[in-house]
Amino acid sequence: MAHRFLSSTSRSSTRFAFIFTVSLSCTYLCYTMLFCRGTIMTRQAYGKRCSPGKNAGGKKLLGKLENCASLEVRSVVEESAARRGASDAGEPSRAASAPGEQWADAKFRNTSVAQRYGEKKLPNALIVGVKKGGTRAVLEFIRIHPDVRALGTEPHFFDRNYDRGLDWYRGLMPRTLDSQITLEKTPSYFVTREAPRRISSMSHQTKLIVVVRNPVTRAISDYTQTLSKKPDIPAFDQLAFKNRSLGLVDSSWNAIRIGMYTLHLDNWLQYFRLSQMHFVSGERLITDPAGEMGRVQDFLGLKRIITDKHFYFNRTKGFPCLKKPGSGGLPRCLGKSKGRTHVQIEREVIEQLREFYRPFNIKFFETVGQDFKWD
Repeated sequence: MAHRFLSSTSRSSTRFAFIFTVSLSCTYLCYTMLFCRGTIMTRQAYGKRCSPGKNAGGKKLLGKLENCASLEVRSVVEESAARRGASDAGEPSRAASAPGEQWADAKFRNTSVAQRYGEKKLPNALIVGVKKGGTRAVLEFIRIHPDVRALGTEPHFFDRNYDRGLDWYRGLMPRTLDSQITLEKTPSYFVTREAPRRISSMSHQTKLIVVVRNPVTRAISDYTQTLSKKPDIPAFDQLAFKNRSLGLVDSSWNAIRIGMYTLHLDNWLQYFRLSQMHFVSGERLITDPAGEMGRVQDFLGLKRIITDKHFYFNRTKGFPCLKKPGSGGLPRCLGKSKGRTHVQIEREVIEQLREFYRPFNIKFFETVGQDFKWD
């Protein structure tokens, strides 16, 4: 009886040992497979580039691109370190510097979108005025320079949209590289009292371009533009004078007030040095566009690339148009609203306005150190 009991116990122990050994072996095998799979997946994650879905949102897409770049850089570093580990074993100092060099090299190859295509920046220079002086021509002429990127529309940030903030303003700008200038034009800035202070608070180093023109001609051009939109407005002389027989000019009329350049300039000089401002002659911009644009390029610190080879004078419009040097293509002129025929004004009215503007012009010439020869 005892012998049977011992024999049964021995068989049970053997079975238990066998089952325990098999279970332990299976567990070890499973852990080994999981570990190997994890290693393979990790290498695939580092070595494979992500490809964001077509419908990925903007922020989500940028996030995926940044993660992919980071993984790819790490992969390059790890693989390079593994390859060079044996050969650099006897050169500790060289081996120590290799990962940093490889990291920098990988980062260079995986340059971000901002570095490749530039980034949106606040403007370095502004065309601040004046309305109907030739600001559109200056913008179109200067933007053919490879080192200038300009906003095509007028954002009116410093006069109408200032409450939207600088981030909104920056978002409107074209992408620029570090070697390029960001430029925008809004002619109404020159006559907006708050504009100089607001621009100065953005940057004290901003360069300012002001395109000026004979104030009498400018006022007539301004009126002609308004008349094309509102045909029922009063005659020019009715708006320009409080009392024409006495020669009392209505300086509150915007078309007249804009041409009182020295009054507006005094406001700007409270916040900017005169050396930060460049005054373009609207008249010379027509007769010698290459010369005027050469001086603009000098002011902006640019190489003189825009020359007389870029201009063609359109006798019909009475205005220079752009052409591509060495190309047989048609010149590109400004819009139909540019160079339109002015409303005919009585000679006596023109003379009265010249007398009105003369003291303002003289002071303006003295301040800027330039005679525009409007008299």
